[in-house]
Amino acid sequence: QVQLVESGGGLVQAGDSLRLSCATSGRTISTYTMGWFRQAPGKEREFVATIRWSSISTRYADSVAGRFTISRDNAKNTVYLQMNSLKPEDTAVYFCAASTSVRALTVALYNYWGQGTQVTVSS
Repeated sequence: QVQLVESGGGLVQAGDSLRLSCATSGRTISTYTMGWFRQAPGKEREFVATIRWSSISTRYADSVAGRFTISRDNAKNTVYLQMNSLKPEDTAVYFCAASTSVRALTVALYNYWGQGTQVTVSS
C-alpha cells in the first residue's frame, strides 16, 4: 500500500507560479511511475504529467508542456509539480497518483491516489 498526500495548492493570479508536493508513505515509491492529474468542476479527471522511477523519462499533457515540470526525490519519497505561467484554465483539483506500470498516461493505470489539492487561478 502507498499513501499519498498532496499539498501546495492555493489561489493565485494568472502568470504566477505554484509548486505542488506529494508526500508518500507506506511502500517506497522508488520503483513506481508517478503522475499528476487534475479535475475541473464538471469535467473528467485528466492527465497532466508523469515521471518514471528513474526520473529520466517524463511526459506532459500538451496543455501544460513548457510551463509545468514534474520531478521526484526518491530518497524523500516525494513528487513535485512546478507550475509556472499559470492560466485560469489550470484551475482544478490536482491529484498525485502512483502506478506499477512503466508507461502510465491514463487514470485507469494508476493504483494509488491522493485526496487532491485545489489550485485556483484568477484572471
